[in-house]
Amino acid sequence: MLSNAEIGQIIDLALAEDLGKGDITSNSLIPHGKVGVASILAKEKGILAGVEIAEEVFRRVDTELKIEVSLKDGAKVGSGDIIATVEGRIASILGAERTALNFLQRLSGIATETNRYVKAVEGLPVQIMDTRKTTPGLRLLEKYAVKVGGGKNHRMHLGDAILIKDTHLAALRSEGLSIKEIVEKAWQNAPSSTQIEVEVKTPQEAVEAAEAGASVIMLDNMSVDDMREVVKMIHGVALIEASGKITLDKVRAVAEIGVDFISVGALTHSTKALDIGMELIA
Repeated sequence: MLSNAEIGQIIDLALAEDLGKGDITSNSLIPHGKVGVASILAKEKGILAGVEIAEEVFRRVDTELKIEVSLKDGAKVGSGDIIATVEGRIASILGAERTALNFLQRLSGIATETNRYVKAVEGLPVQIMDTRKTTPGLRLLEKYAVKVGGGKNHRMHLGDAILIKDTHLAALRSEGLSIKEIVEKAWQNAPSSTQIEVEVKTPQEAVEAAEAGASVIMLDNMSVDDMREVVKMIHGVALIEASGKITLDKVRAVAEIGVDFISVGALTHSTKALDIGMELIA
């Protein structure tokens, strides 16, 4: 991940945001040469993501800090597990602490929640997917965390694939176009090798979109009964994605209908951060 220039920019922006004009508390109180060791540890069960990012934060603050990683991304952790240790100037460690932990907590929380959904549908031929409902500026990292948790990435950006949403349909229906005509227009103007997905709200719309040649049909906020009807009618004609307020307690029931994908915006837009802290030994 760290070979990506965008990751470095994200880290630099986060450090600039937190350090401001410098850590005046540590600079006022901690002798410049004073060294120590800090342990980064989990305070609850979860799946780690963002260890390399946290490691890079410490290095960017002070290249002389020594970081020893004990657990890598994807590892299961429990309360008290040591993730990494950092040794060197205490003022540098404290200056990097909050930014490093912010990344690690946020990404581990996403990986942990994603893994809960993945485990909930275990044994069924369905994939849990994220959405573009990400924190501005952090999409690359948050979608990475979804993959660490066992999920699949939906579009990274608007240029990845054509997704005809209800808003597109509303705009073009006002010109008298049907779903079939809208999908045909998309195929005519789409870049080569581009997937076309259509968001629908009724079984009838799903059939129309599938017959028009859509690659994927997204069932938006449909009832379980309606989704089941759609699967019976278009299974094998197009891939089927279920979306819209699918919570952890409902996800298996939706998966058992026979959809191919389940997209969950909550994986990135409202996931609780994993509790991870740092203890310093001066």
